[in-house]
Amino acid sequence: MILINSENKYNEVQLAYGKKGYKLKVPANFDVIEPKFIKEVESAKEEISKALLSPINSKPLRSLLEGKNDIAISVCDITRAQPRKVVIETIVEHIKDLIPISNIKILIATGTHRANTKEELIEMLGKDIVETLNVINHVCDDKESLIEMPTSLDDVSVLLNKHWVNADFRITTGFVEPHFFAGFSGGSKLVAPGLAGLKTIMKLHNYKRLNNPNSIWGEVEKNPIQQDVRKIAKETGVDFTLDVALNRDQKITNVFSGDLIDSHNEACNFARETAMVQVSQPYDLVITSNSGYPLDQNLYQTVKGLSAASQIVKDNGEILCLSECSDGIPSHGKFYSLLSEFSDPEQVEGMLSDPNFHCQDQWQVQILSQIAKKSNINLYTEGLSDKEIKNAFMFNAPDPQRFIDQKVKENTIIRGCVLPEGPITIPVLKNN
Repeated sequence: MILINSENKYNEVQLAYGKKGYKLKVPANFDVIEPKFIKEVESAKEEISKALLSPINSKPLRSLLEGKNDIAISVCDITRAQPRKVVIETIVEHIKDLIPISNIKILIATGTHRANTKEELIEMLGKDIVETLNVINHVCDDKESLIEMPTSLDDVSVLLNKHWVNADFRITTGFVEPHFFAGFSGGSKLVAPGLAGLKTIMKLHNYKRLNNPNSIWGEVEKNPIQQDVRKIAKETGVDFTLDVALNRDQKITNVFSGDLIDSHNEACNFARETAMVQVSQPYDLVITSNSGYPLDQNLYQTVKGLSAASQIVKDNGEILCLSECSDGIPSHGKFYSLLSEFSDPEQVEGMLSDPNFHCQDQWQVQILSQIAKKSNINLYTEGLSDKEIKNAFMFNAPDPQRFIDQKVKENTIIRGCVLPEGPITIPVLKNN
């Protein structure tokens, strides 16, 4: 919903930033765009258990496990707010009399991200799960851990994690929210890119696919990336899926389980209704966060918050983003080294559009450069140097309140808005 308050000269707005948040005063005529708040379920464990017993277009999980001996369950990595602990605890409790604990593997669907540390795994899953179950970080460039799988995709060699492929039964778990180029998160993304090899991920995220106008927030049926990852997951085999929806407090509001495609479609419809907001016309200034921790841990992930703001900013307008970046760029991957090849976002397309050019993280550079060509990006962060900010086509905004006050004083801001929760809310122009 859009909240507008013009009774006072300024309104105080709390933005999601790191683990503590950040308060700003903005002109009272600025729109504050937030997701529709959905109250959390009374008992997450009970709702998950119900979903396992009454799934969408599928037999109950226990019925499907008859004759199975080895299970792989994929979960999101540390950069996602998925409530992994309660999800995995509930599933394990539900099936432990059917499947030996030693035969249950938890696969961290890192995609191209770094492996999660033991401390992070304990934070994500709880000490008991980490010490009791076999928890495995996916490593996309470890050739020994990958198996090639046949699919109907002509241009993609599909390499998947061997522990996933070799399991008798495969369960994806995730959470569904709008995604800036795959339409929505969750579902099939917990297989590819989550458990895919680097070669596969680079093909799925190549320039041509990302440049398709349907590779955008909220699009499913016409989205080439969503359709391709669904094809991979379906053709290589997913036996059961469980996704959740979350509110801004990262609490479960709904649970969807069962058939991979049907349950994910229902989850996407729910997320579309609660997280996507139409606006009538673009803004001169859009102030956004990157949803706070854990999503704002690094600059790479911050592109999502920028993309949300870019949907409704005017050409040559201003974006002010607050993202803590406690993990820096980050240091792993090729995102920053590729960014450093360019002095101007206009230079990016020439290199990345070459079909013979392939580089890890080029997709994030492609999207960032498109945003930077459209608008001025101003970043407040405590985790990056001036040089790193500049190399990412951004301007340093060390005092976001002063930045806002100065823009208002210059009288250049006619229309402004705030996305306090960043990409948890996806604003879209009505004519789009």
